[in-house]
Amino acid sequence: MLNQQILSEARADAAAIAADRHALHAHPGTGFDIGYAVQYVTRRLTELGYAPQPCGRAGVTATVGQGGKTFLLRADMDALPVQEASGVDFASEVPGKMHACGHDMHTAMLLEAARLLKQHEGELQGTVKLMFQPAEEIFEGSADMIAAGVLQGVDAALMIHVTAAMPFAPGTVIACDGGVSAPACDIFDVTVQGKGCHGSMPNQGIDPIAAACAMVTALQELPAREFAISDEAVLTVGYLNAGNTNNVIPDTARFGGTLRTFDEELRANVKKRMQEMVRGIGAAYRTGVELAWPSSCPTLLNNADLAACIPGYLRELLGEQGCFTAGQLAAMAGPGKPQKGTGSEDFACVSQKVPSLMLALAAGRPQDGYCYPQHHPQVRFDEACLPAGAAVYAYAAARWLEEHRESK
Repeated sequence: MLNQQILSEARADAAAIAADRHALHAHPGTGFDIGYAVQYVTRRLTELGYAPQPCGRAGVTATVGQGGKTFLLRADMDALPVQEASGVDFASEVPGKMHACGHDMHTAMLLEAARLLKQHEGELQGTVKLMFQPAEEIFEGSADMIAAGVLQGVDAALMIHVTAAMPFAPGTVIACDGGVSAPACDIFDVTVQGKGCHGSMPNQGIDPIAAACAMVTALQELPAREFAISDEAVLTVGYLNAGNTNNVIPDTARFGGTLRTFDEELRANVKKRMQEMVRGIGAAYRTGVELAWPSSCPTLLNNADLAACIPGYLRELLGEQGCFTAGQLAAMAGPGKPQKGTGSEDFACVSQKVPSLMLALAAGRPQDGYCYPQHHPQVRFDEACLPAGAAVYAYAAARWLEEHRESK
């Protein structure tokens, strides 16, 4: 696969890539409820000559090439429960749902990569597996597809995530270095069971609000008093709900949030301490307590070998200024500790099973009007990055297979 040829072919198909993106953007779904995207992807893959297969609750897979090693390319398809305010003319037609994280971009790029790979199938020296995934935002889709067998026979994997408000030309790639690039995320919910009573007679009840407030305060003190200076972790309480009137102590209070950690041992220890703290405080306040972990994902581990070779392939494709590693950017920024991204990504589940690499794709500069971050209701993405992203998917897979082809 000639690098300039594959990039030129993707650029020539820019309008079709954008059309796929617009259709997906206008019909978002969340979690596993992404029927439109599943049907759309299945239809488009069939049109391209694939035999797409369902995988898990709402995933779609397909393969191209034959024999040899298998390289997996992943795109997520789900949106967010956000009311769109971007002002684009292809805005969401579904109230309260929006592709505010760019997953519609990922899906459109992988569909174009599917076209490119099918067109050059005879040149592939192995197999490429396409993974279209649901429920990334709730950290459940990747694990669901893994349980359904998506990684069977897979030797390496790659994902791309578009990033808005980046000071790079659209289509520039930032490759993660080897090691952890995204923290584990554990979502927690705490239910505090008290005994309701009239506010004028608190002695006749058990106040769950007081207990919940004590628990929140104690949890917020964990990083300050039980984490070492070198530990990298964030514990956030994002909601606290109790009662609905001024003069009644309610039966229950609920709160919850997220725990993000870059180290699996620290992650396990903090979760253990959180359980001990809420139970102990609950006992002191005479309340019942239930701490639940409804969803989570582990740390995203970038394989050192992939981190070493993939950037070289992408410079062949995009030129020397088309791809940087995170380490290069840190060195260019000068002295000081480089900042890690703290957003979690459930591709981490794949990365814990097979050698994997995460790429970021610049999708809009602030000076060009793309100034809102992901998950914002006004976020927009520069579609000029779409052909480059599609070519990156296809070329990275083909070049890796070429260099790692099995001997005859």
